[in-house]
Amino acid sequence: QIRVAESGGRSAQPGGSVRLTCTTSGFSFYNSDLAWFRQAPGKERENVACLSSDGGTIYADPVRGRAIISRDNPARMFYLEISNLKVEDTAVYYCAAGRSRGPRAICPQTDYWGQGTQVTVSS
Repeated sequence: QIRVAESGGRSAQPGGSVRLTCTTSGFSFYNSDLAWFRQAPGKERENVACLSSDGGTIYADPVRGRAIISRDNPARMFYLEISNLKVEDTAVYYCAAGRSRGPRAICPQTDYWGQGTQVTVSS
């Protein structure tokens, strides 16, 4: 059975940090590409960061320089850490995993999704 589940969402103050965890099972994690998305109230879901099976990363402009995506293959988990949080980081964060889109691609085909975890940034 395929399982993808986020955890770590919380309320934080501007300037703080948050570390989100995605726990997976039921599919081939080692050769999967991984991604984090977010959806703010009233906005479209947007890609935040991607991490390919061979370690390539890409970040969206709003979080570049503040976010780190990483993976732990033996544990079948991956992470998103965002520092220097801003109010506009408030959103439901989703993790996703899937097959590679191709030899030069970093972001996955989003075969598997979690249910989301809330991050709220306010003073």
